[in-house]
This record gives sequence, C-alpha cells and structure tokens, in this order.
Amino acid sequence: MNLHQFRFVQEAVRRNLNLTEAAKALHTSQPGVSKAIIELEDELGIEIFARHGKRIKRVTEPGQQVLKSIDIILREVNNLRRIGEQFSHQDSGTLSIATTHTQARYVLPAPVARLRQLYPKVNVSLHQGSPDQVARMLMDETAEIGMATESLTAYPDLITLPCYEWQHMLVFPTDHPLAQKDRVGIEDLAAVPLITYHPSFTGRGRIDQAFAQRNLVPNVVLEAIDSDVIKTYVRLGMGVGIVAEMAVTGENQSNDLLTRPGAPLFGHNLTRVAFKRGAYLRQFVLRFAELLSDRLSRDLILRAMSGTPDDYEL
Repeated sequence: MNLHQFRFVQEAVRRNLNLTEAAKALHTSQPGVSKAIIELEDELGIEIFARHGKRIKRVTEPGQQVLKSIDIILREVNNLRRIGEQFSHQDSGTLSIATTHTQARYVLPAPVARLRQLYPKVNVSLHQGSPDQVARMLMDETAEIGMATESLTAYPDLITLPCYEWQHMLVFPTDHPLAQKDRVGIEDLAAVPLITYHPSFTGRGRIDQAFAQRNLVPNVVLEAIDSDVIKTYVRLGMGVGIVAEMAVTGENQSNDLLTRPGAPLFGHNLTRVAFKRGAYLRQFVLRFAELLSDRLSRDLILRAMSGTPDDYEL
C-alpha cells in the first residue's frame, strides 16, 4: 500500500464517489484511480466501496474504518511536511486563511499587514467563502486557519476558539423617517423594506430569530454578502440596512448615512477562529492568531489543539 492509494480513496469520497472528478482533482486518469483503489482493497482483503457493476455506490462498513485511518495517516504526512518547513524555513512560507467576505474586508487587513511586517518572507493566501466553505477548506487543508461567525462549531473535526464579539447596526439614509426616532423597535423594522445579508452570512440567523420571536416576518427586499453593496442600496432609498458594525464604524463611517446600534434588537454575535483538529501549526500561524485578538495566545491555542482548551467567554 502507498500514499497515492490513500489519496485516491480520500478524494473519491470527497467527490461523492465520482472517480472521474477525483481523477481530475488529482491530475491523473480515472482508470488509474480505479485500479489503485482495487489494488488497495485486494491487499487489505476487504471492499472499501460497494459497487454496482463498475460504478461505486457507497462506502462499506469496513471502508468507513479504513477512511478514518487514511485521514489520520494523510494528516500526519502533512504535519511532517509542516514540521520540516518550520525548522528549515522558520520565517518563510505561505499562510493560507479561509474566511468570509466581511472578515476579509474589515477585520483582517490590519493583522495581515502586521504579520507581513513581522515575517516579510511569509506570503498570504486569502480564500473567501461562506462559513460552511470556510470549514470545508480547513478540513481539506486548503487553509490552516479559518475565521467566521457561523457554522464553525458544527464540525467536530475543527478546534474553534472565540475571537471577538460584534453587533449589527441599523443604517438609514439621512432623511429616512426611522432615523429621526430615538429608539427603533423590531415592529418598526417589520413595517419597512430591509436590506441585509444572505441567510448564511454575517449573523443573519440572529436577525431572523429576533423577528420570529415576535411572530413577525421581515420584508427583506435585497440580500447580499458584501456590506458595501448593502450600503449602496440603502443610499438609493431601497430600504433600511442591517450590517455588521465594523462596516460602518471607524474609517468605514459614511457621512451620508445614519446608524443606530442593533444589539438591543438582535443581541451580539461571536466570531471564532478555527483550526483542523490534530494539525501542526507553524510559528507564524500561531503569531497571526495572536494578532487577531488579545484573547488568543499561543499557549491557549496549543492547549486547545492538544484537547485541553480553557473555557472562557468574551
């Protein structure tokens, strides 16, 4: 048995048992993948996949156990590479980050710039996607560190730690009637068109939950994943915006828009950082995590990765 066979089996599962797609992803031929998997099954004396004719239909029960071992073996192979890179090139390499658009646009620029100052030979590869895609990129080892508000805690293969809290903000054109009210209620918002995030992004679940608890249905006339897009349509008078506070505070404030805190209506959101369980983290990865929040330390992350995280709340 060899690592190529292990990778073929793992990729076949990742590609929903489509050997043609697995072969494309691994830059090889479909017959080669099929042959290597059959040879591994013959050597192990079991069927990893159940077949109907030549088509793979499902993973067998012993195949499930084989997959667990393959995942561990390939994870440790990647760890060996990182250990080698760590000690042969301690201040160089590539940091791969998986995150959502909001984090990439408003939160990460300062820590990424600071990391480059500390490690000028380290390049940064930024992968943007939905929270579920962020989780998948970590598990597939496309990225070493992930950052998102939703979904990350739902994956047992990930270690997650709280990074920082934030709230939504209401955004109005300066002449909007609700902008003149001292206190805007959830009923007020239910009566006007709203512009906010797509359901899978940037705390949208808390917004929907707040309306549902009052038996109200929000009139969301436009959904987006980009806070700047939301603000653009608010300026056009299409409705009241609900955006993350980092999109409208500090240097991102807009003189032509008025804002109100959304925490009294929607509560607070918690952004988390995540790592693949069992992964070896290079020194500059740990340093970057520390730059994200003063609550994240190298020791805390390493304890969490070893299975003994500290419980703490922000």
